[in-house]
Amino acid sequence: MRGTGQEGRPPGDGTLGRPRGLKSTMNRTSVMVGSAILSALLFGIAFWLGAAYFQVRRVSTHATRLENLLRKSPTVDQVTEGLRMEESPLIASPAGEEALRDAAARWGREKKAEVLSKGRRWPKTRVFRAGDMIYFLYFDDAGVMRDFSFVSA
Repeated sequence: MRGTGQEGRPPGDGTLGRPRGLKSTMNRTSVMVGSAILSALLFGIAFWLGAAYFQVRRVSTHATRLENLLRKSPTVDQVTEGLRMEESPLIASPAGEEALRDAAARWGREKKAEVLSKGRRWPKTRVFRAGDMIYFLYFDDAGVMRDFSFVSA
């Protein structure tokens, strides 16, 4: 073994002087399986966090958009035309308690009670589909926007 850098080592595979065997193969397999499981778990957590962030960002974007719109005190005609131009069509104009209840039941989801409460407070309610959201916009007697609710479509 002269000149190979193996002088003074016991015979074997050259790794820590132990011969290859079943235990070595099992250890290697265990490490590989453990690494794969840990990697899958970490990828799963990363994807879950990404999806959670996307949902928060999506809701925040729509809330900010509607808050900014509300500050401008637009009329029902201005809102309807502006959203139509953005390909967010008017899907309902509930007039009266029964129509409001129907709209809240159909699109209100988890905010059904909020939609009913605000819809009863303001005389005009308009429902729009804005991408992946449903907007409920509330207007006073003069047709000026006064409040809003939104839910996932």
